[in-house]
Amino acid sequence: MSPRSASANEEMRRRSRERLLQATVELIGERGYEATTLADIADRAGTARGLVSYYFPGKRQLLQSAVHRVMHMELEAGLERPPRARDGRERLARAIDAILGLARDRPLLMRTHMAGILQAEGFIQCPEQQRLAHLLHDTVAAYGSPDPDADYPLLRALLMGAVVAVLLPGAPMPFERLRAELFHRYGLDWDLGVPPGPEPPPAGA
Repeated sequence: MSPRSASANEEMRRRSRERLLQATVELIGERGYEATTLADIADRAGTARGLVSYYFPGKRQLLQSAVHRVMHMELEAGLERPPRARDGRERLARAIDAILGLARDRPLLMRTHMAGILQAEGFIQCPEQQRLAHLLHDTVAAYGSPDPDADYPLLRALLMGAVVAVLLPGAPMPFERLRAELFHRYGLDWDLGVPPGPEPPPAGA
């Protein structure tokens, strides 16, 4: 039997890594962060326990990469949803809806993710995060920013702040209100993207 080519080995590594990322999202969504072990994740992914440590230095880093993958996939799906968004304002609206919608639709996963970012390990620039950043950067450029390198970090910060506000225990902000504020900030019409209702909420609601 001939040895596998370098490209075949690389594809196997990519698939193993993605299985681990998917298993992480599934298990933490089901059980929560503390109740999920690396051994659980390896078992769900159908890989050896040692592969987890080969790809990721720890569970926090694995979770960040897994959530960044989900965010990238959700954003990409939103931008490519038929009819494909070509107008920059529509693309930005879809981007806001995709990221903010994850806080509404997957609160446990996103709350755990944000808590991890605020701990000592901080923000990790993994391949999944870089793909997400590239897509958001392109969205800012398509919107017409004269300086996407400066405006992308601002968009990222505003989205992170809105996600935290949706998830804040005891004092969450309504999704619709935050969406309206972000749309106002960027001069976007309410009916762009995927509006949660026919009209924006009244001011102060």
